[in-house]
Amino acid sequence: MNKIILSLTLPLFLYAHTLPELFDALKEHSQTKSDEISVQKSAISQDAVYASLYPKINLFGTYDNYSTPTGMLPVPPNVLLPMIQDKSVNQPFSYNIYRAGASISMPIFVKSLFTMADKAEAMQQSAKAKKYINLLKNEAIIVGANANFLYLDALDKALDSKELSLMETQKTLQIKVENGRSPESALYKINDGLNQISIAKNNIDLQRKNVLSSIESLTGIVLQEPIKMQKKFNIQSGELASLRPLKEKIRADNLSLKAEKEKLYPALFAHGTYAYSKADAYNTGGDTHEEYGDVGLTLNIPLLAMDQYASISLAQLEVKSTEIELRKLSDELSSQAKMLEESLPLLENSLKLYNQSIGDKKKLLEIAKLNFTSGRLSTEEYLRYEDDVVSEEANLYKTEAAKWQTLMQLAVIYGNNIEEIVK
Repeated sequence: MNKIILSLTLPLFLYAHTLPELFDALKEHSQTKSDEISVQKSAISQDAVYASLYPKINLFGTYDNYSTPTGMLPVPPNVLLPMIQDKSVNQPFSYNIYRAGASISMPIFVKSLFTMADKAEAMQQSAKAKKYINLLKNEAIIVGANANFLYLDALDKALDSKELSLMETQKTLQIKVENGRSPESALYKINDGLNQISIAKNNIDLQRKNVLSSIESLTGIVLQEPIKMQKKFNIQSGELASLRPLKEKIRADNLSLKAEKEKLYPALFAHGTYAYSKADAYNTGGDTHEEYGDVGLTLNIPLLAMDQYASISLAQLEVKSTEIELRKLSDELSSQAKMLEESLPLLENSLKLYNQSIGDKKKLLEIAKLNFTSGRLSTEEYLRYEDDVVSEEANLYKTEAAKWQTLMQLAVIYGNNIEEIVK
């Protein structure tokens, strides 16, 4: 019963009526979650570098079998000599030795580790910046798709108006044809005009499915109606924020190069071991046990490390490659931003002109319909006036959609918060 209720109520949660609902759904969708995983991975990588600075402690247990009696621990000569002289003493030598103990190691000074930690932090910043930019890109896709949805919906309504107008004309023309006042061919032309409207509306339905699919793929939500949108704030130009992930990567690559060079520096490590050994003395067969431990420092000074020189060369190439990629992307985004900013006033002007033109064409259509009804205008000429109105309305709605898409592209390039720009 619970499953049935869930299956009936689940579709209610798959619809949205506002942009914030779509944006919230996007943040919980797999598209965004994958970027969050990347941020978490980079954070763990940073923790892993810091973890290598902590001591490493291991417990161990061993059993060794030797072909000749072997010492359980080093024995100083002045201790060994009395043992040899007194045959009753269990000497710490045996064929079979059991050991248990612990070992500890810790870096005291390894310069490259601190640099690698800084690199991991830079990679984390790069992942966070990439997550933010990808979120903006997906939000821009949602807004752009909704703008196209608005365009298609408005165009569909314009075709409805044209269809209604043609159907009214069809009724009047049918009477004239039946009375012999108009040729039957005129009626065929009107019928063909209605058929063309059906074809256009069918194409709109196909485009609408593509638009809805793009929104659903990002949010898991199926829009039933387009969401009306308003601009709350203007685009804030300035820094090309889309370059931040790449800039942070360059910082990380430079730190990686620095770390590879620092691996040629001397490194100081601390180490220590404690072992408890147990065995049967080889001379008496009696049970014997010993404790042995050591602590010390190791200074490692690389003198010749050809593989490390190769790693340095690869790190240098990675830095150059990323720098070239940054310059290329910077040029592309700068050019694109300039073009989009210059396009905005042109689109605004086009919207004004289209609105004015639609008003004029609607008035011309009214006059054309009267002239057609009175027989002073041919069917072809009348249909052309009908087409002109719908065509101009289509241009208006398409330009409005283009304006929204232009704004969203600029928002992504400059890293503006889309949720604060549009409502």
